Amino acid sequence: MASRMVGIAAFSAALLISGAALAEDALKLAELSPSGADVCFGRVYDAAHLKAHVHQKVARIFFYYGHDPVSRPNEEPATMSDAAYNGFLTTTVRGAKKPEWAAGWCNKEDPGDKASGIRCGMECDRTLAMLKVDDKGRLILSNLQPDVYLDAGAEEDLGKAKYNEQALGSEDDNFKLDPMPAETCKAEFARIDPIDPALGDPLRVRLKPDQPFCFGRDYDDAHLKSHPKQLTQSIRVFRGPVELASFAAGGDAANWPDGADIAVSVTTRQKGKKVTQTYSCQGEADQWRCSASSKMSDFACDISQKEIFLKRGANGTMMLANPNNAVAVVDLCSKAAGGKTKSDDKVYRLQPMPQSACAP
Repeated sequence: MASRMVGIAAFSAALLISGAALAEDALKLAELSPSGADVCFGRVYDAAHLKAHVHQKVARIFFYYGHDPVSRPNEEPATMSDAAYNGFLTTTVRGAKKPEWAAGWCNKEDPGDKASGIRCGMECDRTLAMLKVDDKGRLILSNLQPDVYLDAGAEEDLGKAKYNEQALGSEDDNFKLDPMPAETCKAEFARIDPIDPALGDPLRVRLKPDQPFCFGRDYDDAHLKSHPKQLTQSIRVFRGPVELASFAAGGDAANWPDGADIAVSVTTRQKGKKVTQTYSCQGEADQWRCSASSKMSDFACDISQKEIFLKRGANGTMMLANPNNAVAVVDLCSKAAGGKTKSDDKVYRLQPMPQSACAP
């Protein structure tokens, strides 16, 4: 099924390279920004306008030309933090509680022609919008596609009715946006995903490549009695001497946490035996995506597809998600491990612990 994209978080290495190549030209469109500073254009439509344009879904629209107003430090390596996007669009449709957004690279269609139009392209050779500034300094934003926030091929995947429900309206194009302070756009983009101060720094900042860590939880009898389908009695997530040595030998601190090994030890209530499994992680948006590794054991199946996800939790905690039986509460090669986790072992909230609590 096609689904709405959360910003433009995923793209190929080739696109990253081409994006980086455009970074130097990011703020060289004098038509949009004569001074070279970040600029904002926007418009909020009143009830009278929307009543007169029944096929326009967009009630608020802002376009920001400059440095990324949306992203903030996340779990991707620092070397991946600048995708060189320079055009950012956000719209809020009627009745929506928060905006949606997309980003692209804005450049002259013909660099050798001063009268050439400005095209903002997206990944997969899609167009975000065409831009020009009129004699009153307003931004004319055109060629905005109805599926700008949908995956490619969404109409075929969703069906016509669902597609029309999720796509923009037939009058959502040719917008005239007024110049506004840059802070106005930043405030609008901040509505997309408000910061939760309790979450603190990303894991990749809190956890250093050359330092061990230990997180875990021991479930008491009262908890286990109230969760009869939970198999986990005790769990630890850690990096110790073995994992540190592995990263020191072959890891790249500049790309931390990509290539970081972690170990997960689980004691189940039925067997009472501790099982430890190693995973290799990489930063992905706001989480670490960690694939099971065969470094410690031989397996009868390809366990690289057995994945868990680590995310920062509130007040220094760590969240571990196990959606597909990738934590060794069952044999990773068993038939049961091939599907969704059926027990109450899907999400763990783990507390920081002394390293001694994670000793083998």
